[in-house]
Amino acid sequence: MSTNNVILEVKNLKQFFRIDRKTTTRAVDDVSFKIYEGETFSVVGESGSGKSTLGRTLIRIYDGVGGDVEFMGKKISGKIDKETKHFITTNMQMIFQDPMASLNPRKKVLDTVAFGLDVNKLVSNPVERKNKVIEVLKSVGLSEDHMNRFPHQFSGGQRQRIGVARALILKPKFIIADEIISALDVSIQAQVINLMKKLQRELGLTYLFIAHDLSMVRYISDRVAVMHLGHIVEMGTVDDVYNNPMHPYTKSLLSAIPHPDPDSEKTRKRFVYDMSTVIYNDSHMVELSETHSVLTTDKDFELWSNGDYSLSLK
Repeated sequence: MSTNNVILEVKNLKQFFRIDRKTTTRAVDDVSFKIYEGETFSVVGESGSGKSTLGRTLIRIYDGVGGDVEFMGKKISGKIDKETKHFITTNMQMIFQDPMASLNPRKKVLDTVAFGLDVNKLVSNPVERKNKVIEVLKSVGLSEDHMNRFPHQFSGGQRQRIGVARALILKPKFIIADEIISALDVSIQAQVINLMKKLQRELGLTYLFIAHDLSMVRYISDRVAVMHLGHIVEMGTVDDVYNNPMHPYTKSLLSAIPHPDPDSEKTRKRFVYDMSTVIYNDSHMVELSETHSVLTTDKDFELWSNGDYSLSLK
């Protein structure tokens, strides 16, 4: 359950990558939002929209080229000292998309999960280290027997649980979950999501959940931001975004969700957004309500408010 306490505030964050002398990719372009303590804030969008880059920039895997980030009242953007870096690593953790690629194949689970404890010198002896790893493994549904195995000896779902355990070992307040279910079977996806919800309730965690599976996002989220070409184009509660979408890109994403009922699926109408019409440089965020906002121009806002999306369609 979310509170009114802001745990993370992002203002005008930018992350650009220079490809060559003439080409620069604006992966995250002037993004602003707040995340409240105890909530799940999801970022959705197609591949290449900038979701993962946003997460990696927040946790300082990448250094942002502009903007400000405040975490738990402390500025964590720009140049930071050792103390701030330690503050970030102990209070903010990331779970990565590919559970095999993110685990060292040469290290046993014990050493992988305990890595954060070792680096931050948080344990004084091997017994304490081992006990903390056993405790966190049990919290994610694994046993003490799994401690001395290597990653290749586990299934995809179990490997992702190891990734979750590695993130939890430092008892962080905030976790960035980067498409943590996209590489898993559908039956295992539900198990991992239910585990994440259980841990959130028990430990009071706050999540930034990055995904492109809109059905799963609806189930787990409190608020949703839709990202496209480095911009957040729409943001609001689950009800705002799923029941009253305003931006044509959001409408396009939602219309692509398949219906489980075959008869309903036959009549499903796709809303196809014409990407050639996209010019975000002239757009600004417009508040539709206290919780719902959309990136648009004044002209488009007037048209969209009247249900006219003819210029956005192919």
